[in-house]
Amino acid sequence: MRKKEHPVFNVPNFGAKHRKGVKERWRKQRGIDNKKRVKRSGYGAVPNIGYKNSEEIRHRRPDGSFGILVHDAKELERASTIKDAAIIFSGTISKRKRAELEKVALGKGVRIANRLRK
Repeated sequence: MRKKEHPVFNVPNFGAKHRKGVKERWRKQRGIDNKKRVKRSGYGAVPNIGYKNSEEIRHRRPDGSFGILVHDAKELERASTIKDAAIIFSGTISKRKRAELEKVALGKGVRIANRLRK
């Protein structure tokens, strides 16, 4: 399973000497004379619908599974019934609770995307 590749979308003149403070992010261009808004060649790519992936692989993880966010045991129970699922534990869970949930998930044979490091 491989998703489509697309160029990095940055603000115009991102690499220019006088724009060193510009962060790597996308902002839609709105200036009336902006070359990137007009889609002139050489000014970088602009996000559009053509970069979208097909429905079969959209929202999938690199290993081909769907990531399902889990906060508690009830959600883990629900997520364990989905066959192509990989559990992603929420960052708000405590370490103790997360260790308990991991034990339950491993017992059920569920894939865990962000396991605790030992």
